[in-house]
Amino acid sequence: MKAHVYVTLKRTVLDAQGKTIAEALGRMAYKGVEDVRQGKYFVLTLAPSLTEEEAQAEVDRIAREVLTNPVIEEYSIRLEP
Repeated sequence: MKAHVYVTLKRTVLDAQGKTIAEALGRMAYKGVEDVRQGKYFVLTLAPSLTEEEAQAEVDRIAREVLTNPVIEEYSIRLEP
């Protein structure tokens, strides 16, 4: 099983890099992009012995305690068989 963890800055935190990318896209004549939020992406390969519920709990714990700064970042998880 694989776990995909997406980490982004909370909406209340200024994303300077995302803003810079959005401005660059506008200068490059790309149309229709109103906002860019950048982040981090992790793929964890999990032991086959874990149930889906165990995997979800463990990856949630890893994301919360290791992969993010909970003061300024949020995350989402997607599991795949």
